[in-house]
Amino acid sequence: MRWRRGFLRSSPLESNPSAAAGFHRGLREIGFVEGQNIAVEYRYADNQFDRLPALAADLVRRQVAVLFAGGPPAALAAKAATATIPVVFTSGDDPVKAGLVSSLDKPGGNVTGVNIFLQVLGGKRLGLLRELIPNARVIGVLLYPNARDIETQLNDIRAAAQSIDQRILVLNVATEQDVHGAFRTLAQARAGALLFGNHPFFYCP
Repeated sequence: MRWRRGFLRSSPLESNPSAAAGFHRGLREIGFVEGQNIAVEYRYADNQFDRLPALAADLVRRQVAVLFAGGPPAALAAKAATATIPVVFTSGDDPVKAGLVSSLDKPGGNVTGVNIFLQVLGGKRLGLLRELIPNARVIGVLLYPNARDIETQLNDIRAAAQSIDQRILVLNVATEQDVHGAFRTLAQARAGALLFGNHPFFYCP
């Protein structure tokens, strides 16, 4: 089939089915239906980020016409795998700081996409939590310690917490076992609400 697309994600399909649904809806809107006039090659790293380079390279070998990459880790792997196939990404990180594009107005190269600026929304989300649960003595914050923008996220959340005089408990989690331990710690601290950081690690169910 002539029109072959690549679909690469860090997280498993079941963690965010709306992403695939939106992808197909967008294709239909421009006249493409999978199995009729387009084929899609799907690759999921199941949150094992070290698998992304090999998955991206496999899609390049299959000569996809366009490679959709969900999230910065997948997009960076796709960018490293090809300098000719167009790569379209979605990102909650700053794509310039992540090294995906040269600038927001002139991305350059073969990579472009959509930035939803999640890295600067942590403080706003904390404020919304406070409005929803004003009596929360402690609000837990889970962050992935290896995120590229970890300092930006943390500084934004801490500044917001100080401005509204909200006590927060920041915990770093990088494995499933870390998550279990973090929830035990949050329970002991009687946290009244929980804020997740911006990273694909937290997208899994």
